[in-house]
Amino acid sequence: MNNTNAQQNPALGIFFMVLTGLCFVAMTAVVKAQVSHLPAIQTSFLRFFLGLVFVLPAWKSIFAIPRSPKLIKLLTLRSVFHAFAVVCWFYSMTRIPIAEVTAMNHLNPVFITLLAALLLGEKLGNGRIIAVFVALIGAFIVLRPGFRVLDPGHFTMLLTAAGLAGSYLLAKVLSSQIRPAAVVAIMSITVAIFLAPFAILAWEPVTVPDLVALGMVAGLATLAHYLMTRAMAVAPISTIQPVVFLQLVWSVILGAAFFGEPVDPWVIAGGGLIIAAVVFNAIREAKVAG
Repeated sequence: MNNTNAQQNPALGIFFMVLTGLCFVAMTAVVKAQVSHLPAIQTSFLRFFLGLVFVLPAWKSIFAIPRSPKLIKLLTLRSVFHAFAVVCWFYSMTRIPIAEVTAMNHLNPVFITLLAALLLGEKLGNGRIIAVFVALIGAFIVLRPGFRVLDPGHFTMLLTAAGLAGSYLLAKVLSSQIRPAAVVAIMSITVAIFLAPFAILAWEPVTVPDLVALGMVAGLATLAHYLMTRAMAVAPISTIQPVVFLQLVWSVILGAAFFGEPVDPWVIAGGGLIIAAVVFNAIREAKVAG
């Protein structure tokens, strides 16, 4: 661990995390502005198909993967989880405000914690239990069931968080067996293949601006994950994790300024609780890990 360099560059780590958040929010805005008229299954397929160009450098690592039936099953299962989650995310983007998508998307680490305890036998200590409980309160505040009519997009965002949790948890298992670059590359290829027949059945005419927008989405997603990795490499997690809250701030501003979405204080409060719980748990575990 390059802990010395990390402590010497906290400002750079924060800068990378700020850019990471901007990329994620910009990606969300592009989807809502340009391709929300297309079926979610089609936009999901095109996002991964156009994004294949970004995984070309990893082609050698793909051929180096052992031909193990168990490994193939894990890779396939991960692709199914991820494909399902991405389709739900694209659908939610067409139904609910950007701020609510952003707030609920941060439930992903909470689902990871729960699934790791249930499936991998990881210990669910007091700190994790508190973080999960606070995050669930935050989700309740965002959704406010019984106090307003919930849209199907709210439920698909919950499914998005759960699906991504399953995908990332399997990625963690796979990364201990094969190179991380191969894990990402195979997921991108297999998700595109898996979604292709369903996308064809629901296919709507696509314009050049639609393709450009989806290419931007793929590029922004890749850049965001790269910047996040760079942030973690140059600064302690306790320094960069609180910056995640800015994503919610920017999504509220963007939704109000460009899409006419009202500023909902309940969403800000609930989203803030979710993010606070995630940040607390990440910092606590980083300290425990030393």
